[in-house]
Amino acid sequence: MNRLLTASICLAALGATGVVAQSVAPSKDIAAVLASPTRSPANQARDRYRHPAETLAFFGVKPTQTVVEFLPAGGWYAEILAPLVKGRGRYVALVPTAQAERTRTAFAEKAAAYGPTQVATIDFKTGASSIPAGSADVLLTFRNVHNLLMQDDPAVAGRVFKAFYAALKPGGVLGVVDHRLPEEMDTAREKTSGYIKRSTVVRLAQAAGFTLAGDSRINANPKDTHDHPEGVWTLPPTYRLKDVDRSKYAAIGESDRFTIKFVKGR
Repeated sequence: MNRLLTASICLAALGATGVVAQSVAPSKDIAAVLASPTRSPANQARDRYRHPAETLAFFGVKPTQTVVEFLPAGGWYAEILAPLVKGRGRYVALVPTAQAERTRTAFAEKAAAYGPTQVATIDFKTGASSIPAGSADVLLTFRNVHNLLMQDDPAVAGRVFKAFYAALKPGGVLGVVDHRLPEEMDTAREKTSGYIKRSTVVRLAQAAGFTLAGDSRINANPKDTHDHPEGVWTLPPTYRLKDVDRSKYAAIGESDRFTIKFVKGR
């Protein structure tokens, strides 16, 4: 195993609750998928910011599991997760109903690499999901909780976290990565900046019934000052300011992110 990969996952953070992240070396299965020619070069180039091997190992993702990804969007992680469980487990994309057909079409176009996939739906107004209760081993969401907080309805995030809880088996894992808003900054910025507080995610998860199982600094970026003119979208890969101070933001890299693992009680 690459020594740097193993070392970087050992950078576990001591969270506000005192829960320490367990150090786990990335598996050969994950490493093989990351090196696969089915991944796009553009996506592979972002591994240095997103640390997928270490992140998935921290969340305990295995090829034999039923893995649900909430809001896969452009499919950066789907390109890893679906091939990882192909033929041994199951990949499920969880999206709002309006996005379901588009997601099915996108995955069908990549069926050779992805294998069979499933698209499940969730209603933000009610929290109702088409995923059978207690069917998922792992549910992952990458940089999406901030989108829930930016909805006009402030209850959306709570409903969605309760749906996450219902979808998981007892002992199942919820893994969350998002853009970190430092605790001392104004919480109101969660509605506009794309950054959110770790404490906000912990509150939502615990209100839904989850237990905090660990934090990791795998995806931390100490260069990020969290106070950019266009929020997190100022940074790569979005560069919302286009050429204005582009070299400055390129030097910062992608955002500072927290990586948190929760567990559903048995």
